[in-house]
Amino acid sequence: MSRQAWKPGNMLYPVPAVMVSCARPGEEPNIVTIAWAGTVNSDPPMVSVSVRPERYSHDIIKETGEFVINLTTKDTVFATDYCGVKSGRDVDKFEAMHLTPCPSVAVSCPGIAESPVCLECRVTQVIPLGSHDMFLAEIVQVTVDERYLDENGKFHLNDLGLVAYSHGEYFLLGEKLGSFGYSVRKK
Repeated sequence: MSRQAWKPGNMLYPVPAVMVSCARPGEEPNIVTIAWAGTVNSDPPMVSVSVRPERYSHDIIKETGEFVINLTTKDTVFATDYCGVKSGRDVDKFEAMHLTPCPSVAVSCPGIAESPVCLECRVTQVIPLGSHDMFLAEIVQVTVDERYLDENGKFHLNDLGLVAYSHGEYFLLGEKLGSFGYSVRKK
């Protein structure tokens, strides 16, 4: 086997492609697409999103201390891409992409109604890292679209057509390969 050495770079793929909504009081809400997002803690439930300081949403999130992570699906992938390449300084992304702001329960900015899962977040810390600032945040509320609950109230997250981002491309998550702990289960 032969391997090549490359310069350091972000090759940790795939990552979730999420739309993050935010809003200043009295202004139209905005959406920014984030690929640098992840889970960082279970108790309390916490996430991180990393945003370039020059992005329009950066200052909104920094000033308000709130945002909503909206999971993306096959049905919203076009809007996901658009919200990552257009600036909220120039265009109302909700209007342009025909997305619907939905009221949040615990934060003042809206979620996106077309998203099956909205994670309402409050910033606990901002860490400047260089090209991006990382916003650590506690998830203070989760809302899910009731259309995806079965008759027993179970939410089928993996049947939603969730989207991942890998090396400049969007992918539909699909084939199940196992479940947590399957490698050590007794047969």
